[in-house]
Amino acid sequence: MTENVVCTGAVNAVKEVWEKRIKKHNEDLKREKEFQHKLVRIWEERVSLTKLKEKVTREDGRVILKIEKEEWKSLPSSLLKLNQLQEWQIHRTGLLKIPEFIGRFQNLIVLDLSRNIISEIPRGIGLLTRLQELILSYNKIKTVPKELSNCSSLEKLELAVNRDICDLPQELSSLLKLTHLDLSMNQFTTIPPAVLNMPALEWLDMGSNRLEQLPDAIERMKSLHTLWLQRNQITCLPETISNMKNLGTIVLSNNKLQDIPLCMGEMENLR
Repeated sequence: MTENVVCTGAVNAVKEVWEKRIKKHNEDLKREKEFQHKLVRIWEERVSLTKLKEKVTREDGRVILKIEKEEWKSLPSSLLKLNQLQEWQIHRTGLLKIPEFIGRFQNLIVLDLSRNIISEIPRGIGLLTRLQELILSYNKIKTVPKELSNCSSLEKLELAVNRDICDLPQELSSLLKLTHLDLSMNQFTTIPPAVLNMPALEWLDMGSNRLEQLPDAIERMKSLHTLWLQRNQITCLPETISNMKNLGTIVLSNNKLQDIPLCMGEMENLR
């Protein structure tokens, strides 16, 4: 009996030693694997940073990142080392998303990511208080975050041909410098209240949407001089449109209009 106990104890001791050795060996392998992955990431970041630097140019005193017709489905974190960039022009690259770290590019004046496959605008976009132009046409965006209203310097916003945008957050009416807005080829059924209340808006394109009528409040857009409404389902125009004294161009082709309000004859600037 005693011999069996001793034998069992010896086996257990040997087993414990081997289990510790195996555990240590597995931990060493795991650390080595993680170290190798880290080296690969560092190498990949250096390679991508080198490639990005080759795409940086200077035009009219601006530092610009230009990428076109190359595959960049995502933008690497190494891009943060180029935070002096003032303009991004990234087209036809298959880009799937705007990086979450976009808000750290405080020098950005122009962000042009048109003709990609972007489906979402990150809330961090609102940190770009110096941004003057945001061009996201020909993507797959469905909603616009209210944080965009914090881009207080924004003058030009293009969201054309995303096809599924149907509304804008009310907060965007606080974009006091916005003069140019392109919402064409989406799913709007009416002009959003946020747009009606943009005080500086001069140029608006809502062509190729699903508009059936224009709101009486359209007269609030006192600064508007160009209005594109072609290819909608508009059946009539409100009388209040005649109060838009600065309106010089309105395009209404391919709608369902049967007549034009007589009062529009009093719009002296209308061409």
